[in-house]
Amino acid sequence: MSPVVTTASVPDQDKIAYWRNAVGKALVPMTVAPRGTGPFAGRLTTSRLGCLQVSTMEADANRVSRTQALIARPSEAFVGVGIQVAGSATLVQDGRRAQVGEGDLMVYDTTRPYSFDYPERFSTHVFQLPHRALGVPESDIRRVTATAVGTADGVGAVLLSLLGTLAASAPSYSPATGGRLAGSVIDLFAALVTEQTRQATPEADSTRSHLVPRIRAHIDRNLGDPALSPEAVAGAHRISVRYLHRLFEGEGITVSRLIQQRRLEECARELARRGRTNPTVSAVAQRWGFVSPAHFSRAFRTAYGLAPREWRSLRAAEVAEVADAPQADRASAPALPAAEHR
Repeated sequence: MSPVVTTASVPDQDKIAYWRNAVGKALVPMTVAPRGTGPFAGRLTTSRLGCLQVSTMEADANRVSRTQALIARPSEAFVGVGIQVAGSATLVQDGRRAQVGEGDLMVYDTTRPYSFDYPERFSTHVFQLPHRALGVPESDIRRVTATAVGTADGVGAVLLSLLGTLAASAPSYSPATGGRLAGSVIDLFAALVTEQTRQATPEADSTRSHLVPRIRAHIDRNLGDPALSPEAVAGAHRISVRYLHRLFEGEGITVSRLIQQRRLEECARELARRGRTNPTVSAVAQRWGFVSPAHFSRAFRTAYGLAPREWRSLRAAEVAEVADAPQADRASAPALPAAEHR
């Protein structure tokens, strides 16, 4: 059985401090800031497979950060590989931002600052691989942190499948078997890094630099089409879906998530407009490609923390307040946030 740490029996006023201490001991020291106002709830299990540490974390919405001050404390260096089991997260490291959802794979390095933002209750598997055991150049690892790791095929798909199995069965293996399995994970991770960072030719770099902006512009022009998808985008540019995903490996977001993010941003912008007559929320959602009102409401709340109608009321009140304010105060009025910032 894996040791279980839970806040269930901890007094409400002590839950955050208890959770921060538990996460720091099981993983690495991090700051923890809850996003809700009620009592915080979290549960953490940890197992070992040879040199590999396997943890499963379930908790309420919060933001965790690995700061430079915490990194300065003596501790072992790890590369973290996470699988988002439930909920969503935004990982920021090395100047990149990756949005991950259920079933997505993420990579981060504990030797440099990073943060995870969980806007809702979530569950995630975390695998900590010691730097000393990897045999992978640090420069290569730095190129794959906080990027969208493809798991539809290739090494990413194999690694995702193996890690999911190990997370569910880690305590059942003998030390000898666990050590061999840890070696398999490390070998697969090294192969993944090689696949993600293989050297591109100057011609390929030139193609990417011209094609990615064209694809982004195409997505923006066709947001209202409910059939807009990675398959449709790839077909419009006469490339394979696999190559499309490869083009976006360094963009910090997958194509499907980019489509949803841009749709949500346009919906948010339109809902915030003030006019004599305003379209219904469902009409706005439909105009920007959302077929299901229920799906739109869930996605909007995840991105902005408010239901669409609440967002419209809040922004209308802010616009009215700015309109009534003296001219000198209007320059400081808040701008619309991008959906990826949630």
